Amino acid sequence: QVQLVESGGGLVQAGGSLRLACAASGGTFENYVMAWFRQAPGKEREFVAAITWGGGITYRDFVKGRFTISIDRAKNTLFLPMSSLKPEDTAVYYCATKVNRGPVTRPQEYTYWGQGTQVTVSS
Repeated sequence: QVQLVESGGGLVQAGGSLRLACAASGGTFENYVMAWFRQAPGKEREFVAAITWGGGITYRDFVKGRFTISIDRAKNTLFLPMSSLKPEDTAVYYCATKVNRGPVTRPQEYTYWGQGTQVTVSS
């Protein structure tokens, strides 16, 4: 059974940085895409960034230049270093994965999810 465990969230001031990590286990991920989503209170879960095992990357426009998605393939760990954080980045951030087939930006397409990690950016 695939398991995803996020870490690295916390409280940071606007303009600060955090680095999220997601450790994946219980499967072989060479044919998978791994992604970050986020959900703020009262809002729908939204796509942040995705990366295939081969290195293909997709970002939402609002994170380009501030967030960088990457994979450590040896450790099956997904990363999301975040810089220039804004109060509107405050949300629970989720790691997700699915077989690399079809759209990568729709949360309903993803099979496995982590428990989420809270990111709070104060103004």
